[in-house]
Amino acid sequence: MEALLAGLAVLGGLYALLYHNFLQGTKCRNESSLRGKTVLLTGGNTGIGKATALDLARRGARVVLACRSRERGEAAVYDIRRESGNNEVVFMSLDLASLSSVRAFANAFLRSEPRLDILINNAGVGCDGKSEDGFNVTFQVNHLAPFLLTHLLLDRLKRCAPSRVVVVASNAHRSGKIDFQNIHKPMEGYLPAFQSYCDSKLANILYVRELANRLEGTDVSCYALHPGVVNTELFRHSPAWLKPLFLPISWLFFRDPTDGAQTSIFCATEEGIEKFSGRYFADCRPREPKKHARDDAAAKKLWEFSERLLGLAP
Repeated sequence: MEALLAGLAVLGGLYALLYHNFLQGTKCRNESSLRGKTVLLTGGNTGIGKATALDLARRGARVVLACRSRERGEAAVYDIRRESGNNEVVFMSLDLASLSSVRAFANAFLRSEPRLDILINNAGVGCDGKSEDGFNVTFQVNHLAPFLLTHLLLDRLKRCAPSRVVVVASNAHRSGKIDFQNIHKPMEGYLPAFQSYCDSKLANILYVRELANRLEGTDVSCYALHPGVVNTELFRHSPAWLKPLFLPISWLFFRDPTDGAQTSIFCATEEGIEKFSGRYFADCRPREPKKHARDDAAAKKLWEFSERLLGLAP
């Protein structure tokens, strides 16, 4: 028994070293205050979003959590207020799988909130199926709806400049592709859903590149980021047979949400990074995404394609 306990202790120590040195990632070390500023964050009721919202609330920001579930959103507001000591944390209802919900949310936000200093498009899904608007639900929630939300709130961001747009992308963009014939069409099955997720993360990075071009001279900056491989509810719609295999791996080898939130926090708060607007970040520093995520012609074409899908084209 003593040998078994000693062996477990050694394994535990080795795992702690592995996590600290290779899995945990970089901490955001700045102490920037956000007093007087308003942050809007999508999907802040759990995971990376909740950890990000908690940090920003501790910095004194007014934090608006835009979530689909009222019950979970209000529970997150309660937790964040209690842990941060900041009562300026509020819930607003938003369902990114419904474009009418996005428009209604934007109207309600603009009526009720005089400021918007930081918009964090954090929410994401990885599942098959169709949105109520008839689009691939992963592509809509991860790209089209944030595109529309940012468009509707952009004038408020400009009025409150210097301001920022932060988009949570992923290294999954490496396997993504932009097939303009099919990227928006619903698909069924786990593997097509995962491919849709990769495609949407590539779209996030291309979107930020083009957004930065269009924001030049406005004092609004924008950043895409990879949070690391994080143990969240992102793939909660995975097949039941996969979960017993996936969950132990994610628990042992993925970052926890607090560690996964660090680059989001960095892009939202770090002073002096405006010269990197349009760039991709990981571990709290600029990184070069794959070549196909640096294609400015594809970024412009995706922007115009998205406008047409959303009915925004002139």
